[in-house]
Amino acid sequence: MQVHQYKSNGLNIVLDVPSGSVHVVDDLVYDAVTAMRESSDMEEIRSCLAEAYSSRCTSGEIDEALSEIRELRDGGMLFSDEPYAPSIEAFSARPAVVKALCLHIAHDCNLACRYCFAEEGEYHGRRALMSFETGKKALDFLVENSGSRVNLEVDFFGGEPLMNWNVVKQLTAYGRELEKTHNKKFRFTLTTNGVLLNEEVMDFCNREMDNVVLSVDGRKEVHDRMRPFRSGDGSYDRILPKFLEFAKRRRALGLKYYVRGTFTHFNTDFAADVLHLADLGFDQISVEPVVAPPDEDYAIRPEDVPQILDQYDLLAREMIRREKEGNGFNFFHFMIDLTGGPCVYKRLSGCGSGTEYLAVTPWGDLYPCHQFVGMEQFLLGNVDEGVTKTDLVTEFKKVNVYSKEECRSCFARFYCSGGCAANSYNFTGSIGSVYEIGCILERKRVECALMIKAALAE
Repeated sequence: MQVHQYKSNGLNIVLDVPSGSVHVVDDLVYDAVTAMRESSDMEEIRSCLAEAYSSRCTSGEIDEALSEIRELRDGGMLFSDEPYAPSIEAFSARPAVVKALCLHIAHDCNLACRYCFAEEGEYHGRRALMSFETGKKALDFLVENSGSRVNLEVDFFGGEPLMNWNVVKQLTAYGRELEKTHNKKFRFTLTTNGVLLNEEVMDFCNREMDNVVLSVDGRKEVHDRMRPFRSGDGSYDRILPKFLEFAKRRRALGLKYYVRGTFTHFNTDFAADVLHLADLGFDQISVEPVVAPPDEDYAIRPEDVPQILDQYDLLAREMIRREKEGNGFNFFHFMIDLTGGPCVYKRLSGCGSGTEYLAVTPWGDLYPCHQFVGMEQFLLGNVDEGVTKTDLVTEFKKVNVYSKEECRSCFARFYCSGGCAANSYNFTGSIGSVYEIGCILERKRVECALMIKAALAE
């Protein structure tokens, strides 16, 4: 059993980690929960509370607070038992069913983003465009390895996928044909930097794409510093009008989109970038911390962390204010479901990289995810032969919140699901460890997300 308590924006919040129950309580109940976490002697607890609250509460009120906590405990909403640990071995031994592919439709790009892990689309290799034939094999592989799963996800990714636009259209059409013959439903997503975005692309995406991801970092000076053309000129003025129009059309049709940015050491005041995007009219926003080698000048440093945590608090308070005024927006890292939440598999192992989610290079090689592409030690196979390194798949299947020592005692484990395997490998040399700065930021985001829910429920 595990309980996490914290104070935020004037609220006392108690999270029962195993059950996911969130309680907003007064000072007395908050301190009583703290006491019950430290001792099982109810007389001792009652005595300590009576002394601490002698001028503020009666003995009857203290007994009422303790009774309320016991009721929550008996109802499985506080001090509850760990729900998934007993079945973790069966979970790790589950059959590998592929549900999503990241199609690297183009290992080429028309921008030269400084922080790009894809090296301007080359991914430690050569520039290339995926052929229609290779893409067909990738979709066939997905269908053949998806078992009885109906909904399948395909992200057209790069580099910049619009540099291979005709193949994107051809593969979408091929996917629709597969749906008719295999009882499958493809959910296509396109991730673009916007340089080649035009009327045809927007109209096609609004017919065929379940989601579109639009890459923009925030304020013009921030965006242009990190996302220039190869000439050195900024791309903000070129892409922003098109993104605004695309988002407007998606909203009008009830379709999904989000703008996705990255903040670095150079803009640790990133809340200003999120609010800049919101002020422009975008209502689905993600601005995420860069993950980079520590020797890069733009990398997040340990000394940046306090300001970043403050920025999340600032952003959370501003989001509450705007929501109450009727002009709210969604911030990806603060989106949290307190009713159902993700399935058990996702709670335990996240995105499913290396097992349920794979990346495909332009020539058909399979990797655990887009961030592993080009690392030959993680080459799993290809679309012709399928997955041949089954031992590597087994290694990824074993990675979960119980296999990582750091995760077992972390209150956020069922929300972050153990974090990113690629980040873990890049910073520790192991997919079974954690990226420490990433963990610190994730815990703060979860606290802010829960606080927002609590504040808006009042």
